[in-house]
Amino acid sequence: MKKSSRGVVDPFIVMDVMEAARAAEAAGRHIIHMEVGQPSTPAPAKARNTLAQTMDRDALGYTVALGLPALREGIANLYKDWYNLDLDPARVVVTPGSSGAFILAFTALFDAGDKVGLGEPGYPSYRQILKALNLTPVGIPTRPEHRLQPVPSEIPGDLAGLITASPANPSGTMLDHAALEALIGTCHDQGTSFIADEIYHGLQYEDRAVSALEVSDDIYVINSFSKYFSMTGWRVGWMVVPEDHIRLVERLAQNMFICPPHASQIAALAALDARDELDANLATYAANRQLMIEGLPKAGFDKFAPPDGAFYIYADVSDLTDDSRALAAEILDKAGVAVTPGMDFDPVRGHQTLRFSYARSTEDIQEGLARLAAFLQTHPRKAR
Repeated sequence: MKKSSRGVVDPFIVMDVMEAARAAEAAGRHIIHMEVGQPSTPAPAKARNTLAQTMDRDALGYTVALGLPALREGIANLYKDWYNLDLDPARVVVTPGSSGAFILAFTALFDAGDKVGLGEPGYPSYRQILKALNLTPVGIPTRPEHRLQPVPSEIPGDLAGLITASPANPSGTMLDHAALEALIGTCHDQGTSFIADEIYHGLQYEDRAVSALEVSDDIYVINSFSKYFSMTGWRVGWMVVPEDHIRLVERLAQNMFICPPHASQIAALAALDARDELDANLATYAANRQLMIEGLPKAGFDKFAPPDGAFYIYADVSDLTDDSRALAAEILDKAGVAVTPGMDFDPVRGHQTLRFSYARSTEDIQEGLARLAAFLQTHPRKAR
């Protein structure tokens, strides 16, 4: 049968790295996972226990398309707790993961052919989902002096939309209130819709993460239970939309997804009340972050912006290679450490970058750093 041109998207390279690491483990090797962007911890105990009890008494059928009312109210209360915002629960849309939210947002806001800007390096699936929806992703090269975040002076005037991430994947850097205000103001002046990816909120180490909703209500904000709440495989996220977009998004959600997974919504509602356990996970990430900030330069990876949040470090390895995918494969083969080549995040400059995740146990991070240091002792630098 004929294949749609919309299906011609790039692979998610980190998934290929994960498969290579799995194959190495199946062959008996011990691999340290610094490639995967997910917590090694399970969903909170309260979430798991609540779901187990609910399954004994409830069929867990369809919910309303926008999600369980109690969960939407709980998410709204989170905005009061984290940001001191009074958010109407009616504006909260529960989605099948943040990926479902991206599909709904892009479909609700843009027409085929529209240009949507995204900072590079950035989460690769933005670009591929846009392509699959017949939209045109416009990469905006970011700079180290701006901590790999977009700035208003470099936002093209012909964009239908702009998506930002704070804390960002792969860099872990954040946008403060002034930076968000400047970007959102520029977008409003240009008639550009603004989408804020806040999936890593809750995972910050010094200053708190600022929500774009603290600047404006006339935007879309996307978040998820995947990262801080340690529920990647449960596939439950959410989106906050302007009041006059609620019914538009609801109609799309009804037809695209019917509803988010009921079981995951039950677990997510309980996870909102498991902050003590989740903050203990955050303490582990904070310790791992410090190990990475100190250990990577000692190992030989010394060019990166210290991350404000999330659990990644994005390093310039241009003194080692012009082929980060080959370097990542060599590190996996010789050191037994899985890392992600930068082409996922920046198709132009990513051949000279690697992303390191520190979401695993502290013991794994210590072992991984030792292996990386040993590897670089025998790996030649590029000739200059």
